[in-house]
Amino acid sequence: MNTEPLVAFMEELAHASAQEILPRFGQRDLGLELKADDSPVTVADREAERVMRAMIEARFPSHGIVGEEFGTVRPDADFVWVLDPIDGTKSFISAVPLFGTLIGLLHKGQPLLGCIHQPVLRQLMIGDGHVTTLNGSTVRARRCDALAQATMVVTDPLHPAQYRDAARYDSLCRKVRIVRTWGDCYGYLLVAAGWADLMVDPIMNPWDLLPVIPIIRGAGATITQWDGNPAEATGANSAVAACPGLHAMAMEVLSPALHPPANNVTAAS
Repeated sequence: MNTEPLVAFMEELAHASAQEILPRFGQRDLGLELKADDSPVTVADREAERVMRAMIEARFPSHGIVGEEFGTVRPDADFVWVLDPIDGTKSFISAVPLFGTLIGLLHKGQPLLGCIHQPVLRQLMIGDGHVTTLNGSTVRARRCDALAQATMVVTDPLHPAQYRDAARYDSLCRKVRIVRTWGDCYGYLLVAAGWADLMVDPIMNPWDLLPVIPIIRGAGATITQWDGNPAEATGANSAVAACPGLHAMAMEVLSPALHPPANNVTAAS
């Protein structure tokens, strides 16, 4: 499949969403509201998704859309776009540039393309499961041979205890060299670019997870759920991402009775 036109359109979506996000970054009045799950949403979230959805409907009217803010249309289409206009809204409302726009494209239910766009830092990362680029240059996850050498990132340090085995997560934190909360989609960008080694997310939504899968794999890294099952499986709601060797070491701590499926290590790794 020639994905070049789809990649070009993905870039168009990213830049169009940035036109709604950038003017509002660092502003006091963001139209902040709390959703039913107590997560924040702003005018920028809604307008960025609205623009992207309109562009998809105009260019690819037969494609489906799954969006965080405005729901799902045509979920059974061969091609389905997955949109998270601001992944890391808590950072965005605090004027911290560790957020991003997530854009994914599924083909027959499987992740085909993924994009992380950080408009403040002008970083555009796109992956297709085989190659990942940052601003047009190929990037790779760095090799890390021991947990004691690893930099681990997590979105919220309280979530592992809320949603997973707190003792195992604490053990992992003690084994790595550095733990930081440079999370949300930016943590996956750091891993794919070789600036961090391990990203763990104990709880995720489809629009958080599906776009980052082709990015992580395209950078030669491994991504599974917290329990080692495939990240693209129906109902997947967590992630552990790292270079293959380090991923296996992390899984031995988090889920020692389970092993990541072999097909989560791609030919690019």
